[in-house]
Amino acid sequence: MNQPNASSSRDPLPYADTKPVGAADFYLAINATFRFVLGKFGIEGLRQYWTDLGVKYFAPVTARWSAGGPPAVAEYWRAFFAAEPGAEVSVSESKDAVTLDVKVCPAIKHLRAQGREIVPCFCQHCYFIGEAMAAPADMTVRIEGGNGSCRQTFSRRAAVTAPQDLAQIKEARC
Repeated sequence: MNQPNASSSRDPLPYADTKPVGAADFYLAINATFRFVLGKFGIEGLRQYWTDLGVKYFAPVTARWSAGGPPAVAEYWRAFFAAEPGAEVSVSESKDAVTLDVKVCPAIKHLRAQGREIVPCFCQHCYFIGEAMAAPADMTVRIEGGNGSCRQTFSRRAAVTAPQDLAQIKEARC
């Protein structure tokens, strides 16, 4: 996993890796990692792992979101999904929110193509990591769908009153 590089202020992806598209086999590694953490530490341990990734690893992204608001969120996700092999995602923004319409999740697509058993709670990582990234920027994320396609909405925290209902995030299946 490439380490964030906060000094790269022009690139919306603050990482040292400069290749234009990621390697899809990374999805195999994260699925295996999630399975290992889940087996060793249970669901709460896995959720804490995801939260820690959002807080620590993605801190440079959060700093940009804090400084730039929804336009910075949209810029990040457009660049992120442009570098993800097989992704079909549209990103729309308004003054107070950014919506990702994930038509084809690149991770789920690749895991299925490789015949891998997907950790059923796999799609929840988008919520726990996204929420940890968004919170310091005074934003929150809500996710509907999963299992290969979903809608993720990053909004100003004050505009959202109900907590994420994890039942709205579908289990991943092969």
